[in-house]
Amino acid sequence: MSVDATTRAPDPEGTPSVPGSAAADPAAGHQQSTTPDGPPRRSGAGALLAGSAGRNLGLVIALLLICLVGAFTAGDRFTSIDNAMTILRLAAVTGIVSVGMTFVIGGGGIDLSVGAIVALASVWATTLATQAMAADVHWIVMVLVALAVGAGCGLVNGVLVAYGRVAPFIATLAMLAGARGLAEIIAQRRTQIVQDRDFIDFFQASVLGVPVLVIVFALVAVAGWVLLNRTTFGRRTLAVGGNPEAARLAGIKVQRHTAALYVLLGVACGLAAVLLMARTTTGTSTHGQLLELDAIAAVVIGGTLLSGGRATIVGTVFGVLIFMTLTNVFTLNDLDTSTQAVAKGLIIVAAVLLQQRVAARRRSP
Repeated sequence: MSVDATTRAPDPEGTPSVPGSAAADPAAGHQQSTTPDGPPRRSGAGALLAGSAGRNLGLVIALLLICLVGAFTAGDRFTSIDNAMTILRLAAVTGIVSVGMTFVIGGGGIDLSVGAIVALASVWATTLATQAMAADVHWIVMVLVALAVGAGCGLVNGVLVAYGRVAPFIATLAMLAGARGLAEIIAQRRTQIVQDRDFIDFFQASVLGVPVLVIVFALVAVAGWVLLNRTTFGRRTLAVGGNPEAARLAGIKVQRHTAALYVLLGVACGLAAVLLMARTTTGTSTHGQLLELDAIAAVVIGGTLLSGGRATIVGTVFGVLIFMTLTNVFTLNDLDTSTQAVAKGLIIVAAVLLQQRVAARRRSP
């Protein structure tokens, strides 16, 4: 049976399209109606606010409120153009990983190893051997090595989860420890300096006042949106996350697709490592500390269901901007990193509780 015979096109924010999906949205209609299999559908403004537009509007309001707090507490230090560019530069690394994480979580998985993979990719791409090869050929060699390391780690995660049937939490937790340890062994717990000035100059440059790091993030976000919402790959991702058995019966190779999702996230980690190397001019085993927390938080805040079946790239981008802006406000007001971590943890819990409440309301008649 062809998958297209049993699926509908997803909405612009990645609503699952396979019948029986756990995150199917009964509020998609525009007129009040009652069906024998579900609750009455909302109409007009209620349907709009209950859908992706309502979720994104809430994220925009939250971001604006944080900006108002920043402007009130930090004044010109927060509202300056330089500070805005700083927030966007910091958001680029987390944002690229978060886009990849959106696919994995939307597909019903999770990855706790992204920070360690970024560290390993940055270390491997800045070894003396890699930099010597880059000096002889082109700095693109460093980029390709980082992407290859990320893809390799993602493939290991994907094979363990999809074919080894290891729980995603356990498989990626093992990768977290292994990749971080391997990075420490390769770097001998030292910070490796990027020697290629052309590499640094390229990624630290600006185009019409916009940093290249931000442009790369924007391109990745656009590519992720197209892949999720306008391709068969995206529809299959949501189908696998919403109901793996239904997806299998619809003809989707669930195991292969799940492995591909982790490889995709691994490539995103490799690219994030490249941007981090360019921003800090270093490769070190300490890169990416708690990056998994920021990425998962941004994805969940953005509206992607932790249980899978619904994902939104636009929401993820807003989630990243919310957390990076919040971190910036904390920093400008001299709040320590421990306080920031507590605040992020509380926000994640609040977002998950809100998701559960919304899902329960949609299931109830």
